[in-house]
Amino acid sequence: MAKLVFLFISAFIGVQSLLGADSRPSVIILLADDLGYGDVGFHGSDIATPNIDRIADEGVRLESFYACPMCTPTRAGLMTGRYPLRFGLMRSVIPPQRDFGLDPREETLAEVFEQGGYNHRGVVGKWHLGHRRIQWFPTEQGFTYFVGCLNGAIDYFTHERNGELDWHHDLEPSEEEGYSTDLIGEAAVGFIEGVPDGEPYFLYVPFNAPHSPFQAKESDLEKYPHRKGNRQIYAAMVDSMDQAIGKIVGAAQAREDWDNTLVLFFSDNGGVAKVASNGEMRGNKLTQYQGGVRVAAAAYWKAGGIVGGKQIRERMGYIDVLPTMRKAIGLKTAPLNHLDGIDVLDAMRGNAKLDDRSWFTYMDQNDDRMERLAVNRDKWKLVMTRPAPDSEKTESSLELFEIDNDPFEELDVSRKNPEVVEALLVELDRFLELKSDRQIIRFRAGAKTTPAIPKWTPSE
Repeated sequence: MAKLVFLFISAFIGVQSLLGADSRPSVIILLADDLGYGDVGFHGSDIATPNIDRIADEGVRLESFYACPMCTPTRAGLMTGRYPLRFGLMRSVIPPQRDFGLDPREETLAEVFEQGGYNHRGVVGKWHLGHRRIQWFPTEQGFTYFVGCLNGAIDYFTHERNGELDWHHDLEPSEEEGYSTDLIGEAAVGFIEGVPDGEPYFLYVPFNAPHSPFQAKESDLEKYPHRKGNRQIYAAMVDSMDQAIGKIVGAAQAREDWDNTLVLFFSDNGGVAKVASNGEMRGNKLTQYQGGVRVAAAAYWKAGGIVGGKQIRERMGYIDVLPTMRKAIGLKTAPLNHLDGIDVLDAMRGNAKLDDRSWFTYMDQNDDRMERLAVNRDKWKLVMTRPAPDSEKTESSLELFEIDNDPFEELDVSRKNPEVVEALLVELDRFLELKSDRQIIRFRAGAKTTPAIPKWTPSE
């Protein structure tokens, strides 16, 4: 009996030592921009990504992790735990001319960490959630530290977009020189090193790499002579991002709370067709097919049991990050708004199966003025393309895939399963009822209302 008591006390002391005096984890979220599912080493790429691979090998591979087909919506859902359709940010990105941003009435991930007592909340990289009004800046949305760009697609060397400088330290423009991926890595390391020992921190690192413009350093280009043109540049950009991730993780490892640091990595959408690889999956960025929304993802947290190189195949994604972090940091207060995402922490550990739920995809950005929608439910995925509200087109298409057995969306089975199609159309209708009156309207603005789902004709 005395031996058992001794073992129990020893185990308890060991856990306390592992977690430290403050059991709240530090959290690092690393977000790639336009990274292809197949463009990481743990998915067989020729691009060197040893640091990302280490997160997957020592932690877990999240093999059914979903994002939006484009960047602003993914960032908005990540920040809020809610489908961006609710507040006008699921349709499109926010380009430089738009006077629009993340509604301050939304409770952000940084504000969740603030409620949890985290005094150090940094964002380094590409914000892309509003730039024309101070109320949309990261430091007004719960972050205490910001280095990076407010828009997307800045020049990697000059940090300009449309001829204007877009690089900031908190609220102030900065003329800091350097390749943006390097600067992101350096600023993130500086943030981590500035946090006192014994205090947990939250760091969000949304890279602008490997998004266009395709620009790389010569030292990285030299590693990929077998690739040509933009494909070579893209590989060098991914490589550079991985190097920055290595420096960030290295700085976190140097702290006494490394074992109690949760690291989550994923891409904001699938890769661009002409330069990236999405593996065998159909589609790419700006499509609702798997290649546009099922992304490379991995996580690590030694003290939290996210270890061992397991492959987690439970469907989860960007809207689940906020509720999962609420659980990870032990926050008990109720969220300000209804959350669409769920806590997936036990599933990430490999200890639980998630109840099935409908998973929705929506976008309306492309110049063809077509809405692209999808819903995953049970073993099925329904894909719809239809005219946008401001389009004069009338044609639409609909496909149904048995996604569990057909992960590459090769066989449309809508004709054989009309009852499944009808049920999923009802699900889509309910989802679209969430649509906010506040939307990013095209520069050539048209009608704002959403038409009823048209009658469909099964594909041959």
